[in-house]
Amino acid sequence: MRKGTIQRVSKETRIQISLTIEGRGRYQVSTGIRFFDHMLELFAHHGGFDLKIKARGDLDVDQHHTVEDIGIVLGQAFDKALGSKRGILRAGYFLMPMDETMGMAAIDFCGRTAAIVATKVRTHLVGDLQAELVPDFFEGFARGARANVHVRVLYGRSSHHKIEALFKAFARALRAACWRDRRMKRLLPSTKGVL
Repeated sequence: MRKGTIQRVSKETRIQISLTIEGRGRYQVSTGIRFFDHMLELFAHHGGFDLKIKARGDLDVDQHHTVEDIGIVLGQAFDKALGSKRGILRAGYFLMPMDETMGMAAIDFCGRTAAIVATKVRTHLVGDLQAELVPDFFEGFARGARANVHVRVLYGRSSHHKIEALFKAFARALRAACWRDRRMKRLLPSTKGVL
């Protein structure tokens, strides 16, 4: 079982994340932002990951530090759990319909950081989450995981559905990228010989 546990403590946040890639979609999530909790819970469920997140942040200042730092630490947990990355598919993508909305996510654990995020959300708040921070979460994940992350809402009406479609698509894309191919178990998924 591939697992990663990371703790990050700063003057702005205190975050502990435990991840099991080959999980059963079980989760315990507490960030202080209920809509964000909901997105991370469905992320764990749809990815089939076991995920524990306990976060305390300076929410009296703003949600930014908490959301971005959780992205960074979650990315680090995946990076740690994947280890050498030998035998994994490395890249994955998924299209997720969410009623009238379509979300797309693609990831590549290539060792290089890039994030392209297009939510098409125009409201300030979705639930209690500052919607403008969704890109910060995905950018933080890309930095922590040393990965390329592309997420995009193709179309939709509901802001809730747009964000939910992205988190579900991202979970499914990650699930594919983390999958181990037994035929390739000794091979690093790169012709360079390094990730």
